[in-house]
Amino acid sequence: MANFEFWNDGNTPLHPASAPDFVPRPQMEQMQLHRLQVMVRRAYENVPLFRGRCEERKVTPDDVKSLADIARLPFSVKSDLRDTYPYGLFASPLDDVVRIHASSGTTGKPIVVGYTKGDLEVWENVITRSLAAIGVRRGDVLHNAYGYGMFTGGLGLHNAQAMGVTVIPVGGGNTERQIMLLRDLGITVISCTPSYFLHILDEAAKVGLDFHSLPLKYGIFGAEPWTEEMRQRIEEASGIKAYDIYGLTEIIGPGVAMECTAQSGMHIFEDHFYPEVVDPETGEVLPDGETGELILTTLSKAATPMIRYRTRDITWLNREVCACGRTLRRIMRVSARSDDMLIIRGVNVFPSQIEAALMQVDAAAPHYQIIVTRENDLDRMEIEVEIRPEHASDEIKQMEALRLRMSQAIERITNIRAKVTLVQPNSLARSEGKAKRVKDLR
Repeated sequence: MANFEFWNDGNTPLHPASAPDFVPRPQMEQMQLHRLQVMVRRAYENVPLFRGRCEERKVTPDDVKSLADIARLPFSVKSDLRDTYPYGLFASPLDDVVRIHASSGTTGKPIVVGYTKGDLEVWENVITRSLAAIGVRRGDVLHNAYGYGMFTGGLGLHNAQAMGVTVIPVGGGNTERQIMLLRDLGITVISCTPSYFLHILDEAAKVGLDFHSLPLKYGIFGAEPWTEEMRQRIEEASGIKAYDIYGLTEIIGPGVAMECTAQSGMHIFEDHFYPEVVDPETGEVLPDGETGELILTTLSKAATPMIRYRTRDITWLNREVCACGRTLRRIMRVSARSDDMLIIRGVNVFPSQIEAALMQVDAAAPHYQIIVTRENDLDRMEIEVEIRPEHASDEIKQMEALRLRMSQAIERITNIRAKVTLVQPNSLARSEGKAKRVKDLR
C-alpha cells in the first residue's frame, strides 16, 4: 500500500488512528483508487470465480483506471460464499490465514471468511476509530454483550482493548448476571443489540436498578434494524447516548461504519471500504443522495477480498461534511432489505432455512407461516406449520413430539429457538402468486 500523510481539523481530540477520517476528499480518492487497483488484481489472480466473471465481461485489472471504472466490474453476492464453500473465495493461502469467522447462509452450511494478520490489524483500526468517533477513550470500560464465537460481533468489539479500553467479554444471555456486572464494575460503554439492551433495562427496573445512577455513558448498538424512536426510548430510559454501528461478516464484521457524536448517519471508513449505491433492480450506480442498495468493496482485506458485494441493505450516501468535521461519506439509517432475510436477535434467518428444516420432518406439509413479533423488546419468531392429513391426530403426546422435532430442526439450521405451532391441514391462507411466508409484526 502507498503511504499517505493524514491530518485532522485540529479541533477534535482524537485517537491517532482517526486521522484518515479528516482527509480532503481528493486525497482520500487517490488512496482509494490505488488500493482498489491492488485489490482487484489480487482477486483476479487468486479467486477463480471473480476472474471468470471478469473474463465474461471482457474486463481486466488494467481497465480500472479511475474510481468510476469500478462499475465495469461484476457484483459479488452472498451465495458466492456458499457455492464456493469453504475456501473458494480465499485469495490467501491457508498458511497466511490466522482466523476464520462464519455466519449463516441460506442453508445449514455457514459462509466462511478468513483473516490474515494484516486483516485483523485493519479490523482493530476501524473499531478503534469507531469508538473514538463517539468519545470513547483509554480508561473506559466496555461491557461487550455481543456473542463470541464464529460470529463477528463479540470478537469485533473486543478490539477496543487496543485503544486502552478495558473489555469485559460477557457475551450474550444470562440477563441477571449482565445487570449485576453493569451495576458493580464501573462500566461506561455497552455493546449489544438495541432490543437486548431494552430487555436489560426492563429486567433492571424489576430489581430496582435505575440506569441513570450508573457511570454508563455510551451504547454501541447494531446487528439488527432499529429506529430513531428506539434510540430516543433507550436514551430517555437509561441516560446514555445510543450510537449505531454497521458491519457484516462478509466484509469484515462490525466497524465498516459508525456514527459519531452528531448521530447523523454512520461514517464509512472509506480508506478500507469503498461504498456505492445502486438500483436494486437494474444494478445501475446511483449518485450520492439517492436511495438504493448499498454495495461495498474491501480495499485492504487480503484473505477474502470482496469486490462490489451486494449487501441487500437499502440506504443512501451522504457526502456532506459532518458537523464533527469528518469528510467520510455517511450511510444513512438502513430502511429495508432488498431480499427476504430476517434479523432475529442479531442472527440472520432466511425463510428458505425454515423450509429446509421443516422438510426434514415427514409430517410437515409444505405450507407454513413465519410470524415475527417483538415482546418485551425482544424479537420472537413463531412458525405455524400445517400437518399432513395422514399425520393429524388428537393424541397430545404424538403432536407434541412432532412439534419438538420441528423446533429442534429449525434451531439446528438457524441457531435460533422458535416457537412452533401445529395447525390443521388447509388452514393457512394460500396465494395465487408467490407464497407470502413471512408476517413481520415488529
